[in-house]
Amino acid sequence: MDINLKQAVKYFFSNPSLELVFIEAIYNSIDAESTEINVEISIQEFSKPETLKITIKDNGVGFTNERFAKFSRLLEVDETSHKGIGRLVFLSYFERVDIISKYGRNQRTFRYSNDFDEKKANIVPIDEDVNETSLSFSNYYLSKIGKHEYLKPSYLRKKLLEEFYPRLYLMKQEKKKLKITLTLYVEQPDNRYDFLSERKEISIDEIEQLEIEPVEANMLAMFHNMEVHYSIKQKELEQTIITALCIDGRTYKLDIISDENIPLGYEIIFLLYSTYFDGKVNASRQELTLNDADLKLVRKLFQTKVAEILKLKIPAIVENNEKTKESLINTYPHLLGYFEKDTIGFIKREDSIRKAQEKFFKDQRDVLDANGLSEEVYEKSLELSSRALTEYILYRQLIINKIKSIDRTNSEADIHNLIVPKGKTLHKSDFMNDLYSNNAWLLDDKYMTYNTILSDKVMSDIVKKLTDEDAGKDNSEPDLALIFSNDPANTLKVDVVVVELKKRGIKLEETVTAITQLKKRATKLMNYYPHKIQRIWFYAIVEFSDEFKLYLENDRFTSLFSTDTMYYREDEMKLSLSSTDKCNIGIYVLSLDAFINDADVRNSTFLSILKENFKNRDIE
Repeated sequence: MDINLKQAVKYFFSNPSLELVFIEAIYNSIDAESTEINVEISIQEFSKPETLKITIKDNGVGFTNERFAKFSRLLEVDETSHKGIGRLVFLSYFERVDIISKYGRNQRTFRYSNDFDEKKANIVPIDEDVNETSLSFSNYYLSKIGKHEYLKPSYLRKKLLEEFYPRLYLMKQEKKKLKITLTLYVEQPDNRYDFLSERKEISIDEIEQLEIEPVEANMLAMFHNMEVHYSIKQKELEQTIITALCIDGRTYKLDIISDENIPLGYEIIFLLYSTYFDGKVNASRQELTLNDADLKLVRKLFQTKVAEILKLKIPAIVENNEKTKESLINTYPHLLGYFEKDTIGFIKREDSIRKAQEKFFKDQRDVLDANGLSEEVYEKSLELSSRALTEYILYRQLIINKIKSIDRTNSEADIHNLIVPKGKTLHKSDFMNDLYSNNAWLLDDKYMTYNTILSDKVMSDIVKKLTDEDAGKDNSEPDLALIFSNDPANTLKVDVVVVELKKRGIKLEETVTAITQLKKRATKLMNYYPHKIQRIWFYAIVEFSDEFKLYLENDRFTSLFSTDTMYYREDEMKLSLSSTDKCNIGIYVLSLDAFINDADVRNSTFLSILKENFKNRDIE
C-alpha cells in the first residue's frame, strides 16, 4: 500500500471512539455475507489497557484474491455505499491486527499495521474447505480506555443495534440469518463499575417488523420518496430509543426525542429512509455531508412525523407535554411566542429553552441593527424591552428563592454573598456589567441608584470612598455599605447605607450587639467627614424573639408594616461631647423573613404585571 497509513489514520479519524473498531469490523463481516460473528474481548483489568486483546471471527467469504485486492487499495472501491477507509480506525487504537482468513481450501495470513505491505501476505493451501476469518487486535497503545462501557457486551449490543438496525431489518426481509455473539473476559473484575465477564447476543430473529408511514418532503426532495419505518413496543422496566437516518445500509443517529420525555417501559425505533440520502456521508462514514439548511429541514420533517406518531401511540406523552408547556409558560413567560410547539415535550427541556432564547436574541439584534425607527421597529422594541425586563425580574425571583432556602446551618457569608459577593466593590459606571451580582434591591429598589457599593470592607475603606482621603486605620468591618444620592453628579452630600447580617439562631446578646455596632459606626462616619454625608441608614437583619422585640420597644423603636417583623427608629446623634453638631440616622431592624418576603412581594408584583402583558401569547 503506497499511502502513508499513519497520516491517513490521523486525517480520516481525528476523533474516533473505541466502539468504532467493533462497528467497522462487524460491518465488514456482514458485508462478507457472514451468518455468525463472534467477538471476544479479554483484559486483565480496566486500568491495564496494554493487556486488552480483541478477536473477531466470522464465517464470511473471507479475503479472496478480489476482496484482498480491494482491502489493499485505500479509497479504491466499486460501490458508492463503501468508502474504503473504515479499517483505518483499527490503527487508531492498535499497533497491529493479525488476520487469518480461510476460503476455498486456501489460507491467507497477513498483518495490518502502519507499515502494511500486501506483498508480505502469505497464502498456503489447506485440506479443509471452510470459510473462516479471524482478526486479532493487539498492542493497544493509548494510555487508557475512555469508558468501561466501550468493552461491555451489554453496551456494545445496544450500539450495534443502533448502528445496524436498518441493515438487519433488510436482511430479515430477505430471509437471511445472522447471529452476533459478544463476550468479555475480565481476569480482575471491578464491581464498582459493574465491569465483569459478560456475554450477549444479537440475533436477526429478534428484529421487529416495522410499520411504515410516508413523509411529505417535496420541499426538500421533489423526486425522492421519504418514509419513516418505526416500531413502538412496551418492555417492562426498559427504555430504548433509536432515531436515525438510514444511508447506504447504516444508521446515522439523529437525536430528535429526549429520553426524559418518554415514559419508562418502551422500546422506540424510528428510521428515516430516502434515496435522497444515498452517498451523503463523508469518507470515514462518521459524518453526514448534507448542508446545514437541508439537515435542518430533514430534522424538522422527521421530528414532526415522529411527534405525530408518538401522540397517537403513547397517550401519556400528550399529558406530559401539557405539563411541560405549562411549566415553560410559568418559568419563562418572557419567551412565550418563541417556543416551538411541535418540539415541546420531545426534545430536551433545556434545548427548548435554548432555541427560544436564540430566537429572542436574534430579534434583539435585528432591532438594534435597524436603520431607522419605523412604527414596526418601535412596536417590536417595546415588546423586546418588556421581555428583557421580565427576564431580569425572573432572575431576581431565583435569588429570593435561594435566600428562602437558608436555615441555621448556613453562615452569614451565605446570605452576604447572595446580596453582593464578599470583598466586591461595585461602581455606578459598571451598573449593567454588575447587574446580576448586585442584589441591593433586596433591601429596597431605591438602592439601585448607588454610587458605590462596598461589600465586606473595613471602615477606613468606606471613608476613603467618601472623602478621597485616608482616615487612618479602622478595621471595624460592616457587612455591606452603599453610598448613593438622588443625583450623584450634582449632589455635594450623599446618603450612606450600612448593613449588618446576623445568621439564624444567635443569642439575644449578639443580636443587641448589632444595634450597638450600628450606632458606633454612625458616629465614626460623621466624625470622619461630617460635611459629606447628609444622612445614614442602618439595617440590622437579625432573628427575632419576644425578648428582643421587648428590648426594641423599650428602646423607642416603632413596629412597621411588613410581611414579618420590622422595627424602625430615627435618631439625632451628637458627634462628640464637645460638639453641638448632630447627625440624623435611621435604623431598621428586621427579621430575615421580613427581608426575604418583603422583597418577594415587591418582585412578585412586578412579575405579575409583566406576565399579564404576555398572557394572551401562546407557544407557537
